[in-house]
Amino acid sequence: MQLALLARLLSVGRAVLAALRGRLGALCWSLAPLSLSLSLPGWRGSGPRPRREQEWDDALPTPTSVNYHFTRQCNYKCGFCFHTAKTSFVLPLEEAKRGLAMLKEAGMEKINFSGGEPFLQDRGEFVGKLVQFCKQELALPSVSIVSNGSLIRKRWFEQYGEYLDILAISCDSFDEDVNILIGRRQGKKNHVENLHKLRQWCREYAVAFKINSVINRFNVEEDMNEQIKALNPVRWKVFQCLLIEGENSGEDALREAEKFVISDEDFDRFLDRHKGVSCLVPESNQKMRDSYLILDEYMRFLNCTNGRKEPSKSILDVGVEAAIKFSGFDEKMFLRRGGKYVWSKADMKLDW
Repeated sequence: MQLALLARLLSVGRAVLAALRGRLGALCWSLAPLSLSLSLPGWRGSGPRPRREQEWDDALPTPTSVNYHFTRQCNYKCGFCFHTAKTSFVLPLEEAKRGLAMLKEAGMEKINFSGGEPFLQDRGEFVGKLVQFCKQELALPSVSIVSNGSLIRKRWFEQYGEYLDILAISCDSFDEDVNILIGRRQGKKNHVENLHKLRQWCREYAVAFKINSVINRFNVEEDMNEQIKALNPVRWKVFQCLLIEGENSGEDALREAEKFVISDEDFDRFLDRHKGVSCLVPESNQKMRDSYLILDEYMRFLNCTNGRKEPSKSILDVGVEAAIKFSGFDEKMFLRRGGKYVWSKADMKLDW
């Protein structure tokens, strides 16, 4: 008992030191124009800042809800993917925890782990340890994961399920031929059958179940009413296929998503067809582009304002406050699209 208490105290102490280090980094960054000669462990920023990084906004957003794409690697090849495998880099576990502690200190209430595919790294152990840290040590109200579901095993739920509030599984079609066309398949695994298995595990281990669907040229005419109502997720997030220069569009992109794009009118028709689904949460391109606070594998905020993902400095180097100024995050749109909701499973009062 004493060793466990000591370990917990040490963990909390590390989190506090991480937050203080982040604040000191932010202070050094803000004093950079004065050419003060300051040096910090892990400091990688030097030289004059680009013009766009000098245009500071006085009203800083709060990182209430953060999407941390800690890996770009994936075992699927979805043709419209807008966070592609441009690197294989993953932060060391303790560095990732340090950054998460800094975000908590800055006001984070919800963390969403995404990719790539989060369960590729160490067969799910990496994301499991981060989930446990965020719930147990940082006491975040909400911890969630977005996954394609293909690599999740029941033993993961046994070890980490109690710390996870929401598991979102990406499913764009209930027709396996369409899933193959999209690229959401690996080998002979049936994506839809696996979806139902994961739904049952979420019930068994008291994890709120969510479905994410990207509406595109190959599924826009599909009627998903019956299947979604049978699965009964807490939320069915429906996205309009989005182009991001350098990711799924353009000369230096790893994907060519143009053939997946649909019009606003096509998207509206899909939504109208499913308006009777109570858990439906629609997100058009206009709502989605600047209303998500995204961290990449280096813990840099990604600014999508100009149709590309332009990175800030890493929060590990300059602190959350300095980095978030260049995130392009539209906090008003985040609130307008319903980004803040009942996201802790303790408050959902679900019948498990």
